[in-house]
Amino acid sequence: MREFIVEADGGSRGNPGPAGYGCVVLDAATGETLVETYEYLGVVTNNVAEYRGLLAGLRAAHDLDPSARVHVRMDSKLVVEQMSGRWKIKHPDMKPLALEAGRVFPPGQVTYEWIPREQNKRADRLANEAMDTGASASSVRKLSAAEAEVDVRDAEVEAEADVADVRAAKAEADVRAAKAVASPGWAPADMGAPATFVLLRHGETPLTPQKRFSGSGGTDPSLSDVGREQARRAAEALAERGTIQHILTSPLARTRQTAEAVADRLGLEVTVEDGLIETDFGAWEGLTFGEVRERYPDDLTIWLSDPEAQPTGGGESFAATATRIAVTRDKLVAAYAGRTVLLVTHVTPIKTFVRLALGAPPESLFRMELSAASMSVVAHYADGNASVRLLNDTSHLRP
Repeated sequence: MREFIVEADGGSRGNPGPAGYGCVVLDAATGETLVETYEYLGVVTNNVAEYRGLLAGLRAAHDLDPSARVHVRMDSKLVVEQMSGRWKIKHPDMKPLALEAGRVFPPGQVTYEWIPREQNKRADRLANEAMDTGASASSVRKLSAAEAEVDVRDAEVEAEADVADVRAAKAEADVRAAKAVASPGWAPADMGAPATFVLLRHGETPLTPQKRFSGSGGTDPSLSDVGREQARRAAEALAERGTIQHILTSPLARTRQTAEAVADRLGLEVTVEDGLIETDFGAWEGLTFGEVRERYPDDLTIWLSDPEAQPTGGGESFAATATRIAVTRDKLVAAYAGRTVLLVTHVTPIKTFVRLALGAPPESLFRMELSAASMSVVAHYADGNASVRLLNDTSHLRP
């Protein structure tokens, strides 16, 4: 039996925003590239684009050999876990796409694997090419057959689209139409109750006043006396607000201690969410910015200008952090729709939540101030829209 590898990706510049997907079909035995496909989708969410990339890859593989076994490799944890059946699919835009993807091949012929983004560069490149084309015609290149044959195949696929696909396309069109007539910065009405995330940065540690890099790869410091007092004050403020229904925390000591202080005051349980962990700063852990600039000037310059760059020693890039936070966000939005959840986390994850909600570029991370034990609030709606409601509030820390 023939075996194919499908690598797929999708992206949205704004989420929702101008979006596209890219996918590659490879011969598993020889590694030969059989199909490369990319398409501009208009204004949709990142997750819709990822599912559309998966669907295109499966359809391309099916056209080559409907009896083949297919191994899908994607850097979208959400899509991989949902298509593998381990996560429920609740979002109305995702369900019809997932159902259609599951119908391309008979059950048991397709397997799924999550891979890091750096291992999915070809599909990522194609997705970005699709977004770069804007509203121009989509491009499909099949390396093992004539271009005309591909055009016929795509026309047949579109002609055979079922009612679920039509509904999904209509939903996307409705979102685009609403955005076209709404005032700038306002989302369509009647989106339902959002998942509201209160983003609490942990209290101070001994490293915080010295402004030292303190990520997930360092010594995992605990709260200082000042930090414990900040956590207590945050707990009091949240008790007065009275809206928190659940508490999730990064697994690191400083966030767990902050979360436990709030939980004790509110009478709630704390759930550890690994996706909320701070960025790993590699060899820079424990150093000040000035010390990093002195020891690793070239690496620092690249890191400040390229979100794909890693800190010295193999730390986590801002792009990798953003991918991780987006997956975590989507999971939590699905799990906590209509609820208010306290997420106790760190500087980079909180700034990334805000950046993604605003559709801001990566360099915006360097333009936000985020104090110890500060609160920010982001609301996420079922249609993919988001609203930043508060940033770096420290009023509860004042005497």
